[in-house]
Amino acid sequence: MAKHETPLLDELEKGPWPSFVTDIKRQAEKKPECWDILGQLELSFVEKITHWKHGGIVGVFGYGGGIVGRYSDLPKRFPGVEHFHTVRLNQPSSKYYSTKHLRDICDLWEKYGSGMTNMHGSTGDMVMLGCRTEALEPFFYELTHNLKQDLGGSGSNLRTPANCLGKSRCEWACYDTEEACYQMTMHYQDEIHRPAFPYKFKFKFSGCPNDCVAAIARSDIAVIGTWRDNIRIDQAAVKEYVAGNIPSNGGAHAGRDWGKFNIEKEVINLCPTNCMWMEGGELKIDDAECTRCMHCINVMPRALRPGADQGATICVGAKAPILDGAQFATLIVPFMKVSADNEFEELIEFIEKVWDWWMEVGKNRERCGETMQRMGLPTFIKVMGLDPLPQHIKEPRSNPYVFWQEEEVEGGFQRDVEEFRARHAA
Repeated sequence: MAKHETPLLDELEKGPWPSFVTDIKRQAEKKPECWDILGQLELSFVEKITHWKHGGIVGVFGYGGGIVGRYSDLPKRFPGVEHFHTVRLNQPSSKYYSTKHLRDICDLWEKYGSGMTNMHGSTGDMVMLGCRTEALEPFFYELTHNLKQDLGGSGSNLRTPANCLGKSRCEWACYDTEEACYQMTMHYQDEIHRPAFPYKFKFKFSGCPNDCVAAIARSDIAVIGTWRDNIRIDQAAVKEYVAGNIPSNGGAHAGRDWGKFNIEKEVINLCPTNCMWMEGGELKIDDAECTRCMHCINVMPRALRPGADQGATICVGAKAPILDGAQFATLIVPFMKVSADNEFEELIEFIEKVWDWWMEVGKNRERCGETMQRMGLPTFIKVMGLDPLPQHIKEPRSNPYVFWQEEEVEGGFQRDVEEFRARHAA
């Protein structure tokens, strides 16, 4: 396949930053079809319109998800991208790979696809870019049989669960994110591979409120590690920080002189609920007011640690802009024990209760958070069988009317009558 003139794309090779254009040109020396990627993209820049046709049903036998159809609408002009399907691979927990496995995947993709990858996509999956339809089945066979790796999720299904490094690398992890992610991935194989939902659904597992996988902003169910007792304080280490003998922020700002550490300015005054103060040379925390923002722990990691009674907060309904703009997940369960000891039974029960409701009332291409917004949070909480909590409230009520269910009114009236009779009988 011939090279194409790409004056507009060539501009993207100028300057100090790495360029995907340079990468594609290098790959085109081995895979000539990559020249057609550049040619078609150049034409899109000129005409200000995409030349990828919309989706297309394509996949491997038995799977409804995992492969995103891509077809050029100019196949005669750019035959190298007539078919250019994207294959998503289910990544291991925390994205731990051996270099051998990475090389094996790349060799396999050179054999069957364009050799171009997206490492890692915002989906969480490892993304293989560019494969012809007839090469999908043999690629899939070797991937699963020889490399023992599966496809990830795509379409209206459970997307590939993702997690932070958890207890394998992080001292703040409040539960085993890797075990949780692995078990949910294995438990919900059908939901990952066979789309049956109103739209896509994502789990993300963060080990602590630092939320390094941005679960609260991107996942339909965010499992975020937390604790329900008091922050553990080493008062001797606090004094060392105040004296300047231990660098703040774990020494992350080494190389720049930020001046003497000031605990009032850098920790206490930045607490969002003002629940910290110094008293008699010791740091005091009103833990009932703590919102687990992690700032104080991040600044003084050798003095402060999460509490010992650990579990996770469950938030529901985050998404990027789709129907109604971006939204964070809503806190639904403030604390849940998340452990392999009980095979994650409580979490699985919660997930499936959400799915039962969403699959019944959700509209086509409506994320779970949008269904919650449309139906109302009180409805969702009632369906989930939960008691309303102060943490559920976004803002004070602006409507002065309260609407009671008939059974609530009748039951409440009956209780009042019985209590009245009991008082007067006494």
